[in-house]
Amino acid sequence: MSHIAAAYLQTNVYLIFERERSRIVAIYLSMQRVRFSSPDAYEKFKVVFADTRHHLMKLPGFLHLTWWEHPDDRSWFNECSFWASKDALYDWHMDTYHRHAKAWASNGAIMEDVITNFELVGTRLLRICPCCNELQDKPYDLGQEQAVLRERCPKCGFHFPYMTEQPTSFGVFKDLQAAPITGTGDGMPVAGHAESASAV
Repeated sequence: MSHIAAAYLQTNVYLIFERERSRIVAIYLSMQRVRFSSPDAYEKFKVVFADTRHHLMKLPGFLHLTWWEHPDDRSWFNECSFWASKDALYDWHMDTYHRHAKAWASNGAIMEDVITNFELVGTRLLRICPCCNELQDKPYDLGQEQAVLRERCPKCGFHFPYMTEQPTSFGVFKDLQAAPITGTGDGMPVAGHAESASAV
């Protein structure tokens, strides 16, 4: 086969692959672990949150929303939502009701909102210090989440609450180990694989 024929075949195979890949839209998952600044703030939040379903049902890309309390920490609330695509979730973020609800919640009702999105496209930590009202909104490395959650408020040193591993295994947490440096036999170091121990 000539170089021209091989290049032509390779190009056509690539185009067919890209065409088929474009037909597959990955389901998008967003998970939020939320702590409120007080029990009263949560009660007020529930009033605002109760109306959310009316707005979500109008969005063509919306699939699923659940909200639950962690059985080992009643101040830790979990929200999980499924979307037809990342763009569908973006449509919700641009929704007028959602923007007003988020502005209200970040004005003192929420102390901490740990946000995780998969196919892992981003992780984000939102914290509002109950002592000095310092706002933190930053990306973080999911592989080092436990270390990040133990960080104090950079302004006043407030220790944010966090959940440790539970005997029930309803909560099991571990950061990834740093990649070890190993030799190749020719004197050149290479990075090893980061390993994570199984929880079971």
